[in-house]
Amino acid sequence: MLAIRRGSDLFRPFEEIQREMDRLFNDAFKGLSDQSREPSMFSPEVDIYEKDNSVFIEIDIPGIKKDELEIKVEDDVLSIKGEKKLEREEKERDYHRYERYSGAFQRIFRLPEYVKSDDVKAKYEDGVLKLELPKKEEVKKEAIQVKID
Repeated sequence: MLAIRRGSDLFRPFEEIQREMDRLFNDAFKGLSDQSREPSMFSPEVDIYEKDNSVFIEIDIPGIKKDELEIKVEDDVLSIKGEKKLEREEKERDYHRYERYSGAFQRIFRLPEYVKSDDVKAKYEDGVLKLELPKKEEVKKEAIQVKID
């Protein structure tokens, strides 16, 4: 199990694995033309940061409806799944290039021990999923000023 220190970049190893898997999938389908390519797996990028008493995760996923998202926490693992549907009508338009992503995605994060995994809050607005992961009480300690004699 990976030891995670408070204040370190908690999710870097998982992000590197995700990027490498994305690269492998993209390389496998490089030779296909835009017309023959099926909707592909994509991986929305995330911002992860800490403030005071919580860890926050923000994911840009425009074009996805709130009811098409699935967010679960199981055994201290946060899983976010969704699917961006391909909405182009071949008959109505003569596409020269189509670069918008579509397809299913899943992002998985192992939660640090100091997060209350049973109290995760989610908000989805304007194509941005915002998750708040409150910290456990014992982690919320404030710094004590030490006097110098």
